[in-house]
Order: sequence, then C-alpha cells, then structure tokens
Amino acid sequence: MTESRKATGMAQAESHGYISNKDEYLNRLRRIEGQARGLQGMVADEKYCIDILTQISAMTSALQSVALGLLDEHLNHCVVAAVEAGGDEADLKMKEASSAIARLVRS
Repeated sequence: MTESRKATGMAQAESHGYISNKDEYLNRLRRIEGQARGLQGMVADEKYCIDILTQISAMTSALQSVALGLLDEHLNHCVVAAVEAGGDEADLKMKEASSAIARLVRS
C-alpha cells in the first residue's frame, strides 16, 4: 500500500476505475512484456541500432498508452468519487492526480 493510501486508511479491497477494463490492460501489458523480450533478443543478436531504437520507441508508446488509459480511468472514477464526497479525500486525490500527471510529462 502506498504512503498516501496508508495515510488515508484506504483498504486494498476498494474498487478501482480500471477494473472493468482489467483484462484489456493485462493483455496490453503482456504484449509489452513480449516486446521487451524481443528487444533483449535483438541486442543479444546484435541487430542494427536503429532497428532496436525503433522497437524501443514502439514499446515506449505502448506503455504511455496504458499509462494514459489508467490516468483517465483514475480521474473519471477515483477523483470524481472523491470530489463528490468532498473533504480531505478530494484534496488528496487531486494532489495524487496532479503528481501522476507531472511524472508522466517528465517521462
């Protein structure tokens, strides 16, 4: 459990916004895992640098797509619910979302 989740006493059993699309996210992450193994093979086989960089770019885009999907789910589910409830939880969720966006922008 993250420090912010510990601080608010939120239980692991709470429903997350991405649950309805969980299988889709898992499939996409498995494809990305396959891409990572493919990249390892390319390096082991001493493939051309530009070809490896092209595959890294594709993998990075795939990860960013998953991240943006999860962020969208978080904003539409967790943040909206917290804002509707009001209070400190709303402020916390807004700060978490802002920090997540900042991390994505930096990456």
